[in-house]
Amino acid sequence: MPAPYHYLHRAPSDVPYFSRDGDTYLAETPLRDLRKTQKLRVLSKEDLTFWQTYGYVVVKQAIPAASADRLLEFAWDFQGLDPARPDTWYEEREFRSDLDRELHIYGFVEAYQHQLIWDSRQAQRVYDAFVDVWDCEELWVTLDRLNLNPPNIKNRDRALIAPTERGFDINLHWDIDTTLGVPPQRVQGIIALNDTNPEQGGFQCAPELFRQFDRWAALQPADRDPIRPNIDRTEFPVVRPELKAGDLLIWNGLLAHGVAPNTSENGVRAVQYLSMMPALESHQELRRSRVNSWRHLSTPEWNKTLVGDATRHESLRYDTAKLTDLGAKLLGLESWSERDLEPSNEERVCAKSV
Repeated sequence: MPAPYHYLHRAPSDVPYFSRDGDTYLAETPLRDLRKTQKLRVLSKEDLTFWQTYGYVVVKQAIPAASADRLLEFAWDFQGLDPARPDTWYEEREFRSDLDRELHIYGFVEAYQHQLIWDSRQAQRVYDAFVDVWDCEELWVTLDRLNLNPPNIKNRDRALIAPTERGFDINLHWDIDTTLGVPPQRVQGIIALNDTNPEQGGFQCAPELFRQFDRWAALQPADRDPIRPNIDRTEFPVVRPELKAGDLLIWNGLLAHGVAPNTSENGVRAVQYLSMMPALESHQELRRSRVNSWRHLSTPEWNKTLVGDATRHESLRYDTAKLTDLGAKLLGLESWSERDLEPSNEERVCAKSV
């Protein structure tokens, strides 16, 4: 039996978002057609129009460039890699599974709860940008990780991953099942930790496909791949938005996107994965899981590709991150509304003691 849907009523229009897992949502109106009821905080009217037309938007300097640089230094240090010694980027290691090996090739950094990561999550400008996108103030932040992708050679060569004909493709895919009659709403985001360079690869997407999706989908065979688009790139070009350190890029799950390989000689692509979704405060099991992950620096459970660091888990290295009032609500430690269940006394004491 599928898990029950939980929902949030958003002020002031009281229109609910429904979700089982806090990852994808059902809504009466798709985000691309949403009519704003709240005043824009960060996005301009032109930004909002671009977001709804092409499926992504770039928020300049969502966090200071200096903060992005500190996160980049942390990513190197966490993995024991020397940014000045490329030989350390490809040292041989044992992998726990095929997934662990693929995550290494793609450059994922399995840290989720460090203070610097939380500083980005609870940055006011980042939060305000997601409020603009959802037209909703009561949000939870995703407990996600970093990415540090050096040139894709040696044991980070993508050719080491066996190609597939259907399903997930790192180069171009959707975050949702696009064949469903009522596609779920999903939002993803990244913060650039350094300036982008075309040779370093990074985020790429097909905005024209997003704009024309309904027309395109109507012409496709009934058994088309729900996750991987089969498109003519001359008709639907794949583009790479330019990002500077500290910029936030938010994209719609219906936007076909991926990560281009790093073909540079010695550059890296570095980002923090960060998104926000409507809070599911009635989902007590999910809320407790999120709070426990923050408190004990345990690996979050919402995504099976989050595997934790194999060498020395972050729970063995760092203290619990300090949260602002906003951060406590974005985690689920504190409630957005008095009508919702309040955190336990134990949770309150813990929040004040770290």
